[in-house]
Amino acid sequence: QVHLEESGGGLVQPGGSLRLSCAASGDIISIKDMGWYRQAPGKQRELVAEITKDGGANYVDSVKGRFTISRDNAKNTVFLQMSSLEPEDTAVYYCNAYIWAGLVERPYWGPGTQVTVSS
Repeated sequence: QVHLEESGGGLVQPGGSLRLSCAASGDIISIKDMGWYRQAPGKQRELVAEITKDGGANYVDSVKGRFTISRDNAKNTVFLQMSSLEPEDTAVYYCNAYIWAGLVERPYWGPGTQVTVSS
């Protein structure tokens, strides 16, 4: 039984900042890559950022220099620090993690958290 849950979303003005968190819980053996995806209305879900267990990170071009992904392995948590937010960042943000639990290794998803950037 593995559960991921995002937090930290909300309404922010353009140029503002938000920090998203995602904590994994349950009978977790290990967590490999973790990441953040987002989906805006009428658009496909896209990868925003991903991070390996040792801290290597990858970002979609549109957020480079503005977003920072990090993780706390002791707490099974991944973060997304978002700054200089733009209206185009408005989306539901989903946490993803590749997790060993029991005899199963597979991606898990959180239910999503809404980020709205608007004046």
